[in-house]
Amino acid sequence: MKHICFILILFSVFSQAQIPPTYYVTAQGNTGFQLKTALHDIIKNHTVIPYSNLFSAFPKTDAKSNGKVWDMYSYDPVLPQPYEFTFGSNECGVFMVEGDCFDRSRVWPQAWFNGQSGPDSDLFNVYPTDALVNSVRANYPYGTALLVSFVSLNGSKLGTCIDPGYSLTVFEPTNEFKGDIARSYLYMTVRYYGEDITWGTSDATNKATILPWQLNVLMNWHHQDPVSAKEIARNDSIFYKYQHNRNPFIDHPEYADSIWTYVASVHENKMDLTSAFSVYPNPSNDVFHLKYNSSTTQEIDYIVQNITGSIIEQKNKITSDQININAKDWPNGVYIVSLKNKNGICNLKLIKN
Repeated sequence: MKHICFILILFSVFSQAQIPPTYYVTAQGNTGFQLKTALHDIIKNHTVIPYSNLFSAFPKTDAKSNGKVWDMYSYDPVLPQPYEFTFGSNECGVFMVEGDCFDRSRVWPQAWFNGQSGPDSDLFNVYPTDALVNSVRANYPYGTALLVSFVSLNGSKLGTCIDPGYSLTVFEPTNEFKGDIARSYLYMTVRYYGEDITWGTSDATNKATILPWQLNVLMNWHHQDPVSAKEIARNDSIFYKYQHNRNPFIDHPEYADSIWTYVASVHENKMDLTSAFSVYPNPSNDVFHLKYNSSTTQEIDYIVQNITGSIIEQKNKITSDQININAKDWPNGVYIVSLKNKNGICNLKLIKN
């Protein structure tokens, strides 16, 4: 969660964290893989609370100052709240629209770890959120959304990803909570490192490993939205009242750079292929010709979406240096074609007239 603070205020906030003085002693002096391993050994073997007990834990971990539910998918830091949930009376049930009820939302979706006990109810992975918005987010990765198909009342969005390395649907929370979610992911990949043999894969993860494109997004969010007093208080509550482990990236945000800066920066410089493709004619009323400007033919996947995010056309593993897209039957308007090969991704705007 983002806060603009003077140094003195920031120091005061962080001094409230109740970290046992020897908690991270075995991590001191380590970087990279050694730091990741040391942190895993510190935070593993936490006390697992049943999934059914999460609703009773949330009043201690996710209550706002007025006692209402702190929901990352509905909270607005500036405008009046679109709605608020009450602990004990607004737990889901049936929902039809935003504000009907809140549920237990896993930021690292259950399907990605095949429902394994532990991550299923880990409070550093599970938050109370509006049930409808949680259902819209579904199992989509997090990222920067364009061609938006859904916007929640606090500005969270579902749309086509424009982050380098990925071009399908992502969910983008508000800026206020991007760092919170990033640090939850960093916790998960460290906490369950080496314990992920039964986990599955996704467009953002390989078992408990975060894929480079997703890691780059999360590292940016981690820096752009620093640790807040809310996260510190939640970290303490989970540690002392429930799981008896902590999120190291809340206590020591610098640990993230010590482990992953190299991975993120290497990936960041590889994935923009905008100059590798050209399109003509554009605008067109019939056919768009997409030329791959390379002497080496590669397999190319592409997907065309309209401005609402609906898929118009999609093809995989095309082995040609030119793709011809027939737009004769398309309604006039603006479209985005995302092309991807093993080297990266390119997003181009097509205008049908």
